[in-house]
Amino acid sequence: MAGPVAQSLTGINIKSSQNRLLIKNGRVVNEDGMEDADVYIEDGIIKQVGRNLIIPGGTRTIDATGLLVMPGGIDPHTHFELEMMGAKTADDFYKGTRAAVAGGTTTIIDFVLPEKGQSLVEAYNHWRQKADNKVCCDYALHVGVTWWSPSVKKEMQQLVEEHGINSFKMFMAYKDAWMLNDYELCQVMETCVELKALPLIHAENGSIIARNTEKLLAAGVTGPEGHALSRDEEVEAEAVNRACVIANQMNSPLYIVHVMSKSAVQALRLARTRQKQPLFGETLAATIGTDGSHYGNACFRHAAAHVLSPPLRARDTPAAIVDALAHDDLQIIASDNCTFHEKDKELGKDNFSKIPNGVNGVEDRMAILWQKAVNTGAMDPCRFVAVSSAAAARAFHLWPRKGRVAEGADADLALWDPRRERTVSAHAHHHAVDFNIFEGTHVIGSPQYVIVNGRVCLDDGELRVVEGFGKFLPTPPAAPAAYGARERTSDASDAPPADTPSPRASPVYTNGTPTELSISNKQMEGLSVSGCSTPTGRKMREPGQRDLQNSTFSISQELEGLDTKTSVRVRNPPGGKSSGLW
Repeated sequence: MAGPVAQSLTGINIKSSQNRLLIKNGRVVNEDGMEDADVYIEDGIIKQVGRNLIIPGGTRTIDATGLLVMPGGIDPHTHFELEMMGAKTADDFYKGTRAAVAGGTTTIIDFVLPEKGQSLVEAYNHWRQKADNKVCCDYALHVGVTWWSPSVKKEMQQLVEEHGINSFKMFMAYKDAWMLNDYELCQVMETCVELKALPLIHAENGSIIARNTEKLLAAGVTGPEGHALSRDEEVEAEAVNRACVIANQMNSPLYIVHVMSKSAVQALRLARTRQKQPLFGETLAATIGTDGSHYGNACFRHAAAHVLSPPLRARDTPAAIVDALAHDDLQIIASDNCTFHEKDKELGKDNFSKIPNGVNGVEDRMAILWQKAVNTGAMDPCRFVAVSSAAAARAFHLWPRKGRVAEGADADLALWDPRRERTVSAHAHHHAVDFNIFEGTHVIGSPQYVIVNGRVCLDDGELRVVEGFGKFLPTPPAAPAAYGARERTSDASDAPPADTPSPRASPVYTNGTPTELSISNKQMEGLSVSGCSTPTGRKMREPGQRDLQNSTFSISQELEGLDTKTSVRVRNPPGGKSSGLW
């Protein structure tokens, strides 16, 4: 009798130890500060953050000396298993999320895009069937509104109330396919406001693009260079401005996807001077990692592989977009990962308008951002966390469960080695295609370990993902970042001093459940939607704390004496210290 019992207990202990993990000697980085701390994980949840932790026996320990312990990345813009323009994306939900995890991203948000006339709920169910058994990390969904009728409005309500959807995407481009007219945009935005959902916009003037395409093809311009010529910066900026005007008239928050140009950034900056509700700007890894010079390449395969919409821009654009991210003109970096095989890109061999739009990026997004922004001194690691993770978590109501290294949060972590050097190459990436738009880019800084829901999925550089391990994340409506902050109740010891103005009110938690409160427009004026505490998006410093945002920032200096350096903790981080999670 004793033998089987002992074996059973041993099995329980082994299983339990596999669910326990201690990360020691690392530097924890959140959007509001850095500190030297250990992190203890159990059953997929962060249980303790600090020093001298009391840990159960049999716990696996990872020595994170020299590593930055950051929230896993959140990529809010991917297209896996999408059918468009006569082709289907190469990365399915398994290969796509596998590539995401390899690059440090632990949550993705994909897009359900119904056909004209198709039921939104039917399309949503189809996407769930495609994804649920394949994803290697957690995922959520946006739903596209590609046509309009009273039945669409009813289905939007159903998706919010019954299926965990809090964001809807509209297109101002792709005429005769997904494009909505301005009146329809008004109706969708009004419905989003009623449902407390966040409207997303692909901002390009589809009518101008259609006419320019006709003229270019008539003039004999058929190659990939015609794609960029048909939709220059002005075409994007006009649509960004128009989308913002419509949102302002409908008293709606707005999220602009893939901002690709300096002109579009300027339109966003101007819109914020008049906007009554929060305005989010997203850009892409492709925007900062490469440029539009590739469209002139004589090799069709090379040029077509860079085709996406809006297109890549002039060579001075990447630095300008990095600056916009650093200064909070833009708040989020995504990938818009939408890969196609070479044979699919060749559908547009004689007509650039038939080249399926899309590039890679979900795997290299974080490394490209680190190389182009942190290693250049444009932003510090805290801002890196904000734009690669925390701001998206806030916008889509996943924060602080996601996007933060804190007690009670999901154990989704990227243990980042800022000294790790590699050269980006299609020969080494995990995508289903044999082309990478960042080919040959030398990056210093990549994840050494990636932890998804407490499981080590990138283990000292070795990828060990599990198909179907991820889960669907319902996203509740009324995200505080989009529909007004909410004050919290907590112990008096957690409250800021009475004379300390709160940069952002945060959720009320009653028995761990967020409670809705409203806030006036004036209270939101001047607040950054990125979750940072100043209009510029840069965090406020405590007395004596060095400004890491300026151009003299050096990651090597920050890592000197990593084991012994005293930490600086922000006492009242943006969003407040919540007393629970949803």
